Amino acid sequence: MAESYKILGQINPVDSQEYILYNSPSSGYGSIITNITATNLSSSPQTFDINVYNSALTSSNLAATASSIFLAVANSSTTAAYSTNGISWTTTTLPSSASWQSIAYGNNTFVAVSASTTALYSTTGVTWTATTMPSSSTWQSITYGNSIFVAVVNSSTTAAYSTNGITWTATTLPSSASWQTVTYGNGTFVAVANSSTTAAYSTNGISWTITTMPSSSSWQTVAYGNNTFVAVVYSSTTTAAYSTNGITWTTTTMPSTNYWYSVTYGNSTFVAVAGYSTGAAYSTNGITWTATTLPSSPPWTTLTYGNNLFVTISSGSTTAAYSTNGITWTATTMPSSSSWYAATYGTGVFNYVSPAVNNVYKTATIQANTSEVLEPGIVLAPNNTVVVRGSSTMAFSAYGVELS
Repeated sequence: MAESYKILGQINPVDSQEYILYNSPSSGYGSIITNITATNLSSSPQTFDINVYNSALTSSNLAATASSIFLAVANSSTTAAYSTNGISWTTTTLPSSASWQSIAYGNNTFVAVSASTTALYSTTGVTWTATTMPSSSTWQSITYGNSIFVAVVNSSTTAAYSTNGITWTATTLPSSASWQTVTYGNGTFVAVANSSTTAAYSTNGISWTITTMPSSSSWQTVAYGNNTFVAVVYSSTTTAAYSTNGITWTTTTMPSTNYWYSVTYGNSTFVAVAGYSTGAAYSTNGITWTATTLPSSPPWTTLTYGNNLFVTISSGSTTAAYSTNGITWTATTMPSSSSWYAATYGTGVFNYVSPAVNNVYKTATIQANTSEVLEPGIVLAPNNTVVVRGSSTMAFSAYGVELS
């Protein structure tokens, strides 16, 4: 019988993921696609891919997948790295080489801040987009809680908050201290300052109230867990502090004199690591600490917890380490000797990328408000699939014949 020339498939993607334009029938001899029309309905150029997959796909095959990952960024670099297990790391690239200071995860988004107006956000932890902070300041620390991101500036009264990590609003801290770290727990944001007795707390991340630390120390970092806030000092000291509400603080003692650089909570345990030392410590209550040992003594700069694993990374080397309990540590390796400065753990959402056998159009560009008739002359076997990736402002139509 005569074959009929017809529309084989039409699709208007709702986002930039891959979508099925056409599946060739399982019976017969396949199909011939004589042309594909791509239409850009927006006022700016758009890119698209058209791939052919050699077996039948359904929309569920192309669904985005979630994968929990550790993520680290390097200071004054475009370098970042991610790991699904905290042990093996893969390099990725940031859009600019700002002085990255801190990174946080929340609302299905990773957000990094720097010592400038530049910030970044990512839903995957692999592909990043630049955004802008309210001022050109040294944005020292960022955290997430109560459905918002909160960032503080070193040596300023400036802070900012965002519900999505993209659009930021400036707010004010109660004094111009050298704000070093901000964290969230039990309905309260808490910020501590370096070389000061000054701290601050907020129930909404917008309006802040000043409070006092037990001593004028180089308060480096603060973490929350087990109904307790814990702060450690980056100075040759045993000083630390704890608080059940983020307002009233009590001094406690670390197990050795060290430059305690980072503290985190996980697996019912607080863990702290020291810079330029093998020193580490753990505590179940944030008050009584026990010494333990890291595999080597590089400048440990960041510590995070996720997926039943503590992970610490050093600056200016490839050295990292991991532990399931915060007590016994194993060395591992970062993908480059970079100034690794901040790390976090969260869930990245990854778009499916089909292992196409035929990249018919790979990252082609179509101009604004334009339709183009593409003539690839694709010959498909039975159960082949044509997959497109565009944007919500694009539409695709495939024309041809099905061979019976």
